Amino acid sequence: MKFNKNVIFGIASLILTVIGIGIILLGAFKYPEYSFGFSLTGTGFIAVGWAFNALKGRV
Repeated sequence: MKFNKNVIFGIASLILTVIGIGIILLGAFKYPEYSFGFSLTGTGFIAVGWAFNALKGRV
């Protein structure tokens, strides 16, 4: 499989989104007393993944 810029941005956005969802779920189920911080951090990861996805084909 040949990796060009679009494939790398797509894989990076997928990884960041999965990590963000995992952080949100970790805060919701394992550490409910810190769920607000976990949810903010997870939302930040998802936002960065979304930005990477928006950069696909433009860079």
